[in-house]
Amino acid sequence: MKKLPLIVTLTALLSACASAPPAPQPEDKVAAGTSEKPAAQTPSRSRISAKPEEQKQQDPLPSVELTEELLFKLLSAEFAAQRGDWQTGYITTMAIAQETRDPRVARRAAEIALGAKRADEALNAVRLWRSLAPNSEEAAQYYLSFIVMGDNLAEAKPILEQRLRDARPQTRGLMAFQIQRLLGRAKDKAGAFNLLEEVLRPYQDLTEARLALSQAAMANQDAVRARREAEAALKSKPDSELAALTLAQVIPDKGEAANWLAAFLKRYPKSRDVRLAYARMLVEQKQYQNARGEFETLLQHQPQDLTALFALGVLSSQVNDVAAAEKYLKTYLQVLSAEPDEERDPTQALLILAQIAEDRKDTESALKWLAQIEPGENYVGAQIKRAQLYAKRGDLTAARQILQEIDAPGEREQVQLIIAEGQIMREAGQQQQAMDVLREGLKQFPSNTDLLYDYAMLAEKNGKFDIMETSLRKIIALAPENQHAYNALGYSLAERNIRLQEAYELIEKAVKLAPDDPFIMDSMGWVQFRLGRLKEAEALLRRAYELRPDAEIAVHLGEVLWTKGQKEDAQKFWRDAQTKDPQNDTLKSTLARLNVNL
Repeated sequence: MKKLPLIVTLTALLSACASAPPAPQPEDKVAAGTSEKPAAQTPSRSRISAKPEEQKQQDPLPSVELTEELLFKLLSAEFAAQRGDWQTGYITTMAIAQETRDPRVARRAAEIALGAKRADEALNAVRLWRSLAPNSEEAAQYYLSFIVMGDNLAEAKPILEQRLRDARPQTRGLMAFQIQRLLGRAKDKAGAFNLLEEVLRPYQDLTEARLALSQAAMANQDAVRARREAEAALKSKPDSELAALTLAQVIPDKGEAANWLAAFLKRYPKSRDVRLAYARMLVEQKQYQNARGEFETLLQHQPQDLTALFALGVLSSQVNDVAAAEKYLKTYLQVLSAEPDEERDPTQALLILAQIAEDRKDTESALKWLAQIEPGENYVGAQIKRAQLYAKRGDLTAARQILQEIDAPGEREQVQLIIAEGQIMREAGQQQQAMDVLREGLKQFPSNTDLLYDYAMLAEKNGKFDIMETSLRKIIALAPENQHAYNALGYSLAERNIRLQEAYELIEKAVKLAPDDPFIMDSMGWVQFRLGRLKEAEALLRRAYELRPDAEIAVHLGEVLWTKGQKEDAQKFWRDAQTKDPQNDTLKSTLARLNVNL
């Protein structure tokens, strides 16, 4: 079978079989730090719990009479904030909070300042809120987030130390990771790391403390320290998968990291997360057979493991083991159907199965798989494939109906459908109908460069060079960086052997925009040939063919060599082109024009 597109296979596989992160990543709603003031984000609770829930005390609320004057002030502050006058709303609310000693009003002042992206004012309100409600976990979490994001690290130290002391032994490791995540948002990275070291110093025998330090060191680009801490964590707990994964992550050489994971698995073969990470590394290194072996081991322990089933299906297709690919992917879909998982999308598996069926000319099965794909990211592409399969069977009416009935959400998808319908009509030999489809599409989307480009290419195919040139020049006007338009117009002129200097200049622009594109290189070689510069033409075409051994490039290179008298070399390239693409029109016309029989 043909190799499936990487976007449908290896990319999906790498995301699907990604191992668990090397350190716990607890839910943390603290906004990521930027170069702006902290109030440009909305700090929330850092989720570093101080004490078990049952030990928390409730803060008493003040007994304050809601007088008409107080109500008026509260409403005035709210109305001001709603109108966008944050300053009046904030000042009034803060004054009321200080007067009444009500933490709820202080909290509202903090919200007003946050809405206005005022860092200093928000911090002042949070400080007041916390002083009025010292037992409020929410106030403490906001306070911690602000002082860390505002780089008031010294102020954070006693709080973090107290929380670690108050934590139960069984939750202290998780708290170490939470503190590391929180401090990772500080702008002063070196200061934050030093603070993490200080607060974790009493817990050096704790594996999680070492791993938190390793993660922080890695984030600070200190690979040596990161590795040292990860190794210390593993030494304290040799069977820790978390420590093994962290060490693999911080080792710069991925080959060494993979070898290390393999050694760990020999000692602890039941380590599922480590095996997943190892298999993923093998996929990244394109060691597909070895990766298959690791996923098969995982499947032996858990026969319905969705990650392993999907990975094995993809990898089997990559190594051309079609039977295995079908077996694993069908099982994957069956298990997923029996136990739906919102985090998993069957689309990739369905696309691969459809491709397998199409490759063996089983159109009915391919259509069956494609019909199961539900609306989503790949829906339009799947429906286009369905239409193409119906067209190959000769049912153009059904093919066009499928495309016309799709409720495409935006211009990009609608243009995809128009281009696909035009392509179907063109391949069916109905050139005028194809032109009509694209022309109608351009009435709806007159400035869409993809649609204009397809229309131009179809016009050239039908000998309507004026339409082609007008469309390509419109693309150039709309998108001056579109190298394909310059190249297509220049090549068309060179192919027709007219306005060769203009053709050269157009292709030269394309080369500047995409100097390593082998097809643009081919165009430049061809216009050089037309200009009689055989040496330059040969050099360019040989380089293009090395980059992309395409049949069209081989035909051009062959003609240059034939003209130079190197007829055996020319025939070699033409035979290569014939092997790659026996029906190539350029090859046929070239051989006929030069009266050559291969």
